[in-house]
Amino acid sequence: MNNIITGFHAIEEKVRANSQKCSLYYSKPGPRIKKILEAAKKAGIKANQVDDAKLDELVSSLPEALQDHRGIVMQLENAEKNQNANIVDFDAWIKNAACENEKNLTVVILDRVTDPHNVGAIIRSCDQFGASLVIIPEHNSANDIAGNEVISRTSAGASAWVSVAIVNNLVRAAEQLKEAGFWIYGADAGGDTCGKIEFAKKTAIIMGSEGSGISQLLEKQCDSIVSIPTCGKIDSLNVSVAAGVLLYELYRRQN
Repeated sequence: MNNIITGFHAIEEKVRANSQKCSLYYSKPGPRIKKILEAAKKAGIKANQVDDAKLDELVSSLPEALQDHRGIVMQLENAEKNQNANIVDFDAWIKNAACENEKNLTVVILDRVTDPHNVGAIIRSCDQFGASLVIIPEHNSANDIAGNEVISRTSAGASAWVSVAIVNNLVRAAEQLKEAGFWIYGADAGGDTCGKIEFAKKTAIIMGSEGSGISQLLEKQCDSIVSIPTCGKIDSLNVSVAAGVLLYELYRRQN
């Protein structure tokens, strides 16, 4: 079975990662599509010009929310396991991200976030505010992006659009991000308020577990700790709400 990916951002990230065999199908190449085709050519990905009827046929089995192909569709081969998720290989993704010096890139790292509702809500915010990648640990987290109905439903389908990397070691992933030019920001109530921080073009935000926050080893990788100013009576925001606020702040500044 082949997997169909729609959405400019999701396709761009798949081209960037180039972790699976794939082909592109497009109709009328507007500016955004031309940019994708140029990157695909450099990556050795085959592109086929077809009519809109062919694109409609390719997306016909997708949920209605994902059928808006906007003139381009990606078809992944041998992708049965991740048919409904935009899973990428982190090592391939970071290799390409290291070469991006002009583009704003936002990565969200989820450290032991075990509630699938929170994971789904964070992925939804990542889609809305243009995050490039979500990194989730292989253990001690809700990471069944393809098979977890709660994540899919809470993300409102965004789990099929937003690139997600499942990694064995978050500390090593953070080190690789820093080597690629990313600045690491840990979200914690005791940090500098987000309004005072000048975020880097390549930004990675660590969201800690619902109960104990960011692990000590991962916190040591942070270049800065960022907090959200609030005026409520309880201790802190829910992790998914906090992620949404910080992602919006980054998106607002970048746009």
